Amino acid sequence: MTNITVIAFDADDTLWVNEPYFLEVEQKFCTLLEDYLPAHAVSKELYAVEMQNLPLYGYGIKAFMLSMIETVLRVTNNTANPEILHKAIQYGQEMLNKPIELLDGVEDTLRMLKGKYRLVVATKGDLLDQERKLKKSELEHYFHHIEIMSDKKESDYLKLLRHLDCRPDEFLMIGNSLKSDVLPVLSIGGHGAHVPYHTTWAHEKIEHTIVHPNFVELGNIADITSYLGL
Repeated sequence: MTNITVIAFDADDTLWVNEPYFLEVEQKFCTLLEDYLPAHAVSKELYAVEMQNLPLYGYGIKAFMLSMIETVLRVTNNTANPEILHKAIQYGQEMLNKPIELLDGVEDTLRMLKGKYRLVVATKGDLLDQERKLKKSELEHYFHHIEIMSDKKESDYLKLLRHLDCRPDEFLMIGNSLKSDVLPVLSIGGHGAHVPYHTTWAHEKIEHTIVHPNFVELGNIADITSYLGL
């Protein structure tokens, strides 16, 4: 990794806690509809609606809220008590107001890297929500650039690299999703570091292992400093 000049970080479940909040709300949502379907069936229906809506709404809490509302209408055949819809909206609003909980080693790692590399946030999700979380995290001052992306495909990363005037071999992406944070970057000639998180959204999982000279698996985000020779 001697050529690295830019290091990009995913945000959700890489810099701070995110997915557990979705799982917590999903459990409450399934309980909300237990008079209509068993919890596992509601969960399956919600996921199907989310996948159907991804091209329309993208990623993030607001998209999740809209998918919950649509799932309520589907499961209840449009006969839901308005109170159930109100509860689904309330669950989403509670998520939007969650405090930011930084993951272990994040700030120390950013402090060590700042000044040695251009640091970037490259994350998917709703613009307003991600900006809010970044501000609450008090990490903004570590970053040269913030990129909130509608998706993380090869073309999205190439667009980011053009903006940063950075060659792929000079670029390192660090994140918890092999599918979004690592594979597309490796495909364009960049470097990818995977920081596993204890829970991952089903949509972000892949079934195969990665063997690539530009790929590293980290136990903790702080481990990247060793690979960089710091």
